[in-house]
Amino acid sequence: MANYEFLTEIEKYGRENKIPILLDETLDYITNKLSEIKPHRILEIGTAIGFSAINFSKYLDEGGRIDTIEIESLRVEQALENIEKVGVQDKIRVLEGDALDILPYLNEKYDVVFIDASKGKYNEFFEHALRLVKVGGWIIADNVLYKGMVMSDYNKHKQRTAVNKLRTFIDSVMENERLESELLEIGDGLTVSHVIK
Repeated sequence: MANYEFLTEIEKYGRENKIPILLDETLDYITNKLSEIKPHRILEIGTAIGFSAINFSKYLDEGGRIDTIEIESLRVEQALENIEKVGVQDKIRVLEGDALDILPYLNEKYDVVFIDASKGKYNEFFEHALRLVKVGGWIIADNVLYKGMVMSDYNKHKQRTAVNKLRTFIDSVMENERLESELLEIGDGLTVSHVIK
């Protein structure tokens, strides 16, 4: 039996140690969406300490699974530990490595792909997400407004490359004919795309 109460402790640890975990309003929006979808398979790009994957696991269809990819060994260790403490190791598989090395080898079809990793690689992640998501499925990407920088004219910050890549990403998502997409100013910005063909 899963002990989801432990999530409070994981969240506290994440916030105190400045580990990138989902903001409350972002988490609320996504979990509401998942409760409607009842996904069987979720792919998450960017595990961190497992906070979002564990939250998402509550909404899986019976026998469902989450594949989540994380590049940092320490984070993988922490995520595995947290997943075990909550008791959802049968629902979450953590894949360690660079997502761009792992994604080409995935051939499953997912109901939901959630992108929350290196901002400069969102365009490449998106290409893989399009290949891996089912028709009728969803692609959700977090932090697309990048602390408001994506929508501002100010272009001197050192994150300029990431900001420009995120702008390209948003344009690609919004213009893709296979998708019905919206850009939401929730948390640090979300794109939510329904795959219609």
